[in-house]
Amino acid sequence: MERINDRLLNWASVLEPATREQALRTVSMPFIRPHLALMPDAHLGKGATVGSVIPTSEAIIPAAVGVDIGCGMIAVRTGFTVDEFTGDLARLRTSIERAIPLSAGVANRTILPTAEPRIAELAEAADAAGFNPAHAKREWALQLGTLGSGNHFIEVTRDELGRVWLFLHSGSRGVGNRIAQRHILVAQQQSAARGDRLPDRDLAWLQEGTAEFDAYIAELRWAQRYALLNREEMMDRLIGCVQDWIGAPVAEAERINCHHNFTELEEHFGERLWVSRKGAIEARLGQPGLIPGSMGTASYVVSGLGNELSLHSSPHGAGRRLSRNAARRSFSLADLRKAMVGIEYRDTEAFLDEIPAAYKDIDQVMADAADLVEIRHTLRQIVNVKGD
Repeated sequence: MERINDRLLNWASVLEPATREQALRTVSMPFIRPHLALMPDAHLGKGATVGSVIPTSEAIIPAAVGVDIGCGMIAVRTGFTVDEFTGDLARLRTSIERAIPLSAGVANRTILPTAEPRIAELAEAADAAGFNPAHAKREWALQLGTLGSGNHFIEVTRDELGRVWLFLHSGSRGVGNRIAQRHILVAQQQSAARGDRLPDRDLAWLQEGTAEFDAYIAELRWAQRYALLNREEMMDRLIGCVQDWIGAPVAEAERINCHHNFTELEEHFGERLWVSRKGAIEARLGQPGLIPGSMGTASYVVSGLGNELSLHSSPHGAGRRLSRNAARRSFSLADLRKAMVGIEYRDTEAFLDEIPAAYKDIDQVMADAADLVEIRHTLRQIVNVKGD
């Protein structure tokens, strides 16, 4: 860990100058205390750095939570071993692609029975919070159980003992994005009305005790729940696909579901703080967590070490090394095919911006996180599914 100054601690051995400067701008905000923690996967983000843990007193920066509220991971360890996954993996992949709508903006055609109780729970929670999610996204109920695009994925993986895990990454879809964008705008309007001098307009903040703050917290918590249930719904469908393909029921040995774009009210160093983890997971002592690599590299099942200086946090993944446009300029379809040898995936240039080389070295990220988490299992892909 590097102490850049008293207000900025850094766990990234590879930190680009622009990322460092962005983090320094963030910690100039007067309500951040005691310090911001940069995770090993830190890279440039909107307003605040992706891969940062931002504790704030009586204020929240909506852009520091991110626009995919509640984005995170879910994994299930099955009772199967890799020796039982020797059939037609392309057929398994295409069945997953049919069962779970992929890509940005997509929705289910109908609400499936597995989704009905989850949607009912969310509708009741929204009513109790005093807002209508349809005002943010009309199709919010039909999008529950859909993946999205970009770095979101569904995978069948194997661990170091040859046990099969089901693994996926997604968040709160269109409704969470719209909620986030609206409150970022409200925060900018509030900051302008107060006459705040901001180093970046996306560091605009909401003051605790105001109606605007309360509305954001209510909708944020709802969107975080939506994201968690969205992952649960997709996992149930993924399990169904595997059961149909292998011809036997999936016995769940373990299930882990964790956010990496979220805010919680916590106590650290004797102070009540809003802790925004933007591209970071909670890693309290013994707490299970999930840290994915890229579409062709290892992912990790971890256990938190409860590091107080990191505010009980750890990295959320590899973190981008190249922008999407830069990745497309730098690599070819042949490069992607080489990186994905031995993995069943959809062979298309659409995934060039997700090529593993566009991301930081996940093994270096995990080495930098040695005092934040303990590695329990290392996962390698058997099947990868992504949206365009």
